Amino acid sequence: MILPAKQQRSLDRINKILDTAELILEHEPLSALSIAKISVEAGLKRTSTYKFFETTDDIKLTLIQRYVETCNEVLSVDLQTHVGADYSRCLKNCVNSIIGFFKARPGAQKLILENTVSPAVTSSDLHKIAATILKHVEGSIGLPNMFNKTGVFLVITQIIFSILSLNAKEDNELTEVGLNEAVRASNAYLLSCLATPA
Repeated sequence: MILPAKQQRSLDRINKILDTAELILEHEPLSALSIAKISVEAGLKRTSTYKFFETTDDIKLTLIQRYVETCNEVLSVDLQTHVGADYSRCLKNCVNSIIGFFKARPGAQKLILENTVSPAVTSSDLHKIAATILKHVEGSIGLPNMFNKTGVFLVITQIIFSILSLNAKEDNELTEVGLNEAVRASNAYLLSCLATPA
């Protein structure tokens, strides 16, 4: 789709602001992120940045949405080459992919897993990732008829993100412990839901 020049310039500036914020977060602590710093590093006037984002939190929230979309894309691509033999293996494939995403993007880890804004990830954003995980499990080994599959996989996704968040906060990185706990807890929840008649 071709946008009118003015709209395209606005979109380009928004992307420049977000790209600059991402670069800052890759190399500096979250506290370094400010409208002033982003504006200087993006080569924009502060008023131009304020035109699109009133606060640093607005930038963070928009970046989180961008990161979640990218995480879901990475997850979708990664899972195309993985097939799980059982529920635990399917969930481990998912958690491994999510951990890989965060390890490759320190800014995403800082914003999403360290919960710097509340809520860190909206329910609608989590639904996208949950749908991808559900599709992987169903495509790999199938699921019996169960009550509210979508809701079950939303909770599974919340479990995964919560455990990875705790792991990142406690260990300052994502570790094998976080991976194993996220898989164990999400698998236990799934099995308990499967044991409940639909």
